[in-house]
Amino acid sequence: MLALRLARGAHPLILLRRLMVAAASAGVGFLLLSALTYALAHPGESSASLLRLSWCLIPLAATVHFAVAVARTDPSTRPRSGLSAVGLGPGRLALLAASSTAVSGTLGSMVALLFFLHLRGDLTGLPFDGAAAELLAADEPLPLAAALTLLALAPLAATVAAALTLRTRPASPEPADSGGPAEPVSAPGGLPWGCALTAAGLAIGTYAGRTHAGGSLPLPGELDANPVGVLVGWALTAMGLALAGPALTHFCGRLLQMFRPGALRLLAGRVLMEESLRIGRPLGVVCAVASAVIAAWTLYDAGSRPFGPLTGLGAALVVACTTATLLITALEARAARAATVQHLRRLGAPARALRSAAVLRVAVLLLVFTPLTWAVATLAAVPLKG
Repeated sequence: MLALRLARGAHPLILLRRLMVAAASAGVGFLLLSALTYALAHPGESSASLLRLSWCLIPLAATVHFAVAVARTDPSTRPRSGLSAVGLGPGRLALLAASSTAVSGTLGSMVALLFFLHLRGDLTGLPFDGAAAELLAADEPLPLAAALTLLALAPLAATVAAALTLRTRPASPEPADSGGPAEPVSAPGGLPWGCALTAAGLAIGTYAGRTHAGGSLPLPGELDANPVGVLVGWALTAMGLALAGPALTHFCGRLLQMFRPGALRLLAGRVLMEESLRIGRPLGVVCAVASAVIAAWTLYDAGSRPFGPLTGLGAALVVACTTATLLITALEARAARAATVQHLRRLGAPARALRSAAVLRVAVLLLVFTPLTWAVATLAAVPLKG
């Protein structure tokens, strides 16, 4: 009840983020139900049905990642000093954030079920009744228990992830009286493991692609032809880039401060080093998704046309969720350094200099992550083209 009251009085942008979580949950639910109907229509192809269901794990993971980011940046569930005295400690606020996430995810799953039944032709009285009856196996009875179980995956996973992530979140510290960014901690770890996982993922994907009998390797659309090794390889590559993201972002900050930096480059570099743990991981995930999109486009441009109608939905869902997560994390980082910006303005720093520092940060991130994304995409596309 408290979560619903907070939702009613939330800022419109916060409500928009929660609606985006609901939309992402609806997309995942529709993909899972589509995998279920494929299994119903092809009872003798259990391996292909399982593989089609396993491809849904990618948009499911992107949705959970986005839902956790939305819950973490919700002002109504942010720990503050004094709330523990009225029974709203970190644990209670984590449960509150998880409840809001559960409400959004459940709403999305309900929308997915209604839209799915409408396209199958089970619900009538609206436009496009039964428009996808053949694709969604309308001639087969839908097992309600299995459908509800699949629809519960996205809300349940997002709720548990939000509760576990926010339970140990510290209370917001009071603004410091310093006049600039704090001295960064040492460089984040994870770069060796990230490189190892990325290399292992590319190696597994290459091996799985080259052992495919058909030469070129189609992507989801004709999912019965995809080896599991390619999916495992892409997952390991994404994990490796996400793990290496904070260290690479910290390196970008170091790069800005090399060769006698002025005040502008020094400020931009210190900010990147300080925020490397916050924005590095979402940036690495976006890098992994972008490399997958480039590799898929290379396959499409090479003449293969394996993409089905559900492939676009899954790809759009993953791209939208990862990009939105990065933007939300960047806004969170901007809010976290608001006190520092105010101190710099009081010390006489012009607004133009602060904007120039932001442009420098974006430029150096693009300078480092763009070649990395292109290199990973090129290596990943080799087995796809045969």
